[in-house]
Amino acid sequence: MEKFVITGGNKLNGEVSISGAKNAAVAIIPAVVLSDGICRIENVPNIADVSIMASILEAMGANIKRINKSTLEIDPRGIKNPVASYELVRHMRASYYLLGALLGKFNSAEVAMPGGCDFGVRPIDLHLKGFEALGADYSITNGGMICVKTDKLVGNHVYMDVVSVGATMNIMLAAVKAEGKTVIENAAKEPHIVDLANFLNSMGADVRGAGTDVIKISGVKALNGSTYSIIPDQIEAGTYMAAAAATGGDVLIKNVITKHLESITAKLREMGVEVEEYDDAVRVKRTGELNHCNIITMPHPGFPTDMQPQMAAVLIKAKGTSIVRESVWDNRFRYVDELRRMGAKISVNDKTAVIEGVSELNASPLKSTDLRAGAAMIIAALTANGTSYIEDIKYIERGYEDVVEKFRNIGADIKRIKTNEPGSQSATA
Repeated sequence: MEKFVITGGNKLNGEVSISGAKNAAVAIIPAVVLSDGICRIENVPNIADVSIMASILEAMGANIKRINKSTLEIDPRGIKNPVASYELVRHMRASYYLLGALLGKFNSAEVAMPGGCDFGVRPIDLHLKGFEALGADYSITNGGMICVKTDKLVGNHVYMDVVSVGATMNIMLAAVKAEGKTVIENAAKEPHIVDLANFLNSMGADVRGAGTDVIKISGVKALNGSTYSIIPDQIEAGTYMAAAAATGGDVLIKNVITKHLESITAKLREMGVEVEEYDDAVRVKRTGELNHCNIITMPHPGFPTDMQPQMAAVLIKAKGTSIVRESVWDNRFRYVDELRRMGAKISVNDKTAVIEGVSELNASPLKSTDLRAGAAMIIAALTANGTSYIEDIKYIERGYEDVVEKFRNIGADIKRIKTNEPGSQSATA
């Protein structure tokens, strides 16, 4: 078992470069299944979720070469059987994108119910409703396999009852080779949806309107190989912005799309943090006290739910009372109990957290409850007195490339250790 060991008190200073977007990569890699040729995907984040997704495709027959740390060359032509078993997909939620990709390619898909972080019910009914609108039937077996099949996919109008990023992307994947035109209304507008659309179009698809609430897809008969570079990770960038603010640091965060960070930037400025924007970088600097503020998570372009725990970790040290309301996911405040052990004053009622600022936090043993909660615990530990230990770091490394090295390079006292036996610890690189 591995842990992070973090000694707080250092102000973060220096530069950090942001990797490719996790939420784009885990949809773009399955999308390669739709291609009749080889795809070269660049700026791929070197994270666990990408490795798992690549392994799933390889197990299904794809040939994958890692050209370098951030570039994959994927030949999907060896995939003949559109089945992804539980053993393949149990480690990640985004495995459900295989449903849309396999259905679009083979008119059939069998994928086990997805795994990944657990912070609330994640129904896939909107995904299945979209597939049904395109002419597919579905069933769910007692073993938890989702089976979707059709003789022919035909374009149709699909209205999303609730804005859903996953369902929007899955329906896009299924529709690009459907006969006729598909219109997705009340579609999600996140940057990674635009990135997926751009990738599909680079292969010869006809997807228009991504980034708005109406996406129009004209089906094509075949998709070709492509070379494509994934956008920078909005949430990774926001995490380092939050960490710089929390520690009173001065950090230049490079390789970003500043427009994608607008809601995060606005809240940090409201808290008294200086944020300077450049063409492809932001500089985050704090010299004074943190001011309280209120945050409500919303679909894009609102404040992203994936930044809620990290910003809560910043607000712990802000003067006054802050209110954070989660409107996207149930049960996303499970991390609060861990922060309370450090001295945070947070009360939770349903989907609302009230945070009373405190002057200091004390180090504590912590356990990551999910990917973004783990990032929040890193931020809190960086501001605490003493040395904290974070367990279950597998969640964190699902979404953050070289997280120890990147934090170290901007002045954090952080390392990964391996526990060989209960009570024994040895440092690892």
